[in-house]
Amino acid sequence: MAKKKRNLTKSEEFDILKMVFNKFLLLGVLVIVLGLVMITFGIQDFTYGFTVMASGALIMLIFAIILVKEYNFIESK
Repeated sequence: MAKKKRNLTKSEEFDILKMVFNKFLLLGVLVIVLGLVMITFGIQDFTYGFTVMASGALIMLIFAIILVKEYNFIESK
């Protein structure tokens, strides 16, 4: 017996989208903090710590781009 797909409302779809992107946001912030800790406590040299922070910023930038694209997609339905 095949299961029927359940159609989500716009608010349910947006809530799921927020939960998924919240994880990307958390990941980006944690990577930036990790780079800052590396620089502050001298665990690694400045360039490596800065590279880690830049990676976190890149994750955040990707997050922002995807969020805008998905929100515009949901809004246009």
